[in-house]
Amino acid sequence: MKDDPPTGLRYPWAEPPEHGTATEVAPGILWMRLPLPMKLDHVNVYALDDGDGWTVIDTGFASKKTKAIWQSLMDGPLGGKPITRVIVTHHHPDHVGLAGWLQSDFGAELITTRTAWLFARMLTLDVQETPTEETLAFYRSAGMDKAIYDQRATERPFNFGDIVAPMPLGYTRIKQGDTITMGGRTWDIHIGNGHAPEHATFWSRNDNIVLSGDQILPSISPNVGVYATEPMADPIGDWLEACERLRLLAQDDHLVLGGHKLPFTGLPTRMRQLIDNHHGALKRLMEYIDTPKAASECFAPLFKRTIGDGEYGLALVEAVAHLSHLYQEGRATRTKRDDGAWIYQRVE
Repeated sequence: MKDDPPTGLRYPWAEPPEHGTATEVAPGILWMRLPLPMKLDHVNVYALDDGDGWTVIDTGFASKKTKAIWQSLMDGPLGGKPITRVIVTHHHPDHVGLAGWLQSDFGAELITTRTAWLFARMLTLDVQETPTEETLAFYRSAGMDKAIYDQRATERPFNFGDIVAPMPLGYTRIKQGDTITMGGRTWDIHIGNGHAPEHATFWSRNDNIVLSGDQILPSISPNVGVYATEPMADPIGDWLEACERLRLLAQDDHLVLGGHKLPFTGLPTRMRQLIDNHHGALKRLMEYIDTPKAASECFAPLFKRTIGDGEYGLALVEAVAHLSHLYQEGRATRTKRDDGAWIYQRVE
């Protein structure tokens, strides 16, 4: 069997652009970076030169600081030309946060998938002062640590509207198989899933560039979780299907421009890593649930590192996702424990 030519990931730029500055990664394509107040402390955004204006990809959180950085970008690297279109790859707040602001204050057209727009607008309008009973029941079903549960049950939960600007009515839909012209290129649109439903990625027909959002990232695997909104979702199955489908498009010289970390080449290698990562996690999990375990008890085999308080919520929903995937595939059983937690055990 002939060996595949790629030898790993390569990073053409060792350092990201400073806030308010841009790095040209290809003719007419600027890479910019915005801060996030969390462990993953940044999001990458991109601007594509359409001649009389710019198309921007993703937007960062809605905050005074991020708005000020955007203004410095408009005045500086974007040369005062208007942002005419904003494309949101998926509905998560670090990507959609300022889309409504760019629409309302600058007249930009919003382009995204239907699911991304519906989720984002629904969540910005859904403000909770305390967690809903459905959310608390979901936490109990995952076996959430009691101290963390007791704290979350009484405090104001995270609300989308805290960091996502109001979104006016109206957007332009993109879907699987569409094409779009931006930055002097024609891009094929391929839809991913798993990390976020109906996540848009863009593949240039004119040169080997991929705008991947969070569907394809180097060095970190995107969070794939189950939430109270759809407790029987199977994002692991969705993720693996999308990765296998996108893997067929991957070329070693593709320049991948993702939502976090650094641009890279070596995409076939990375697609194999992303797929193998979850298959490996599922295999370790199967070995671990030889006796019944709740999701909160399965961090060690899944993540192979200590999970801190700041990562607990994301770890919990990802553990639920992996266990539920095994259950829905018939590879594990589940029963309800006296405390309301689902406990999973492998099928021998």
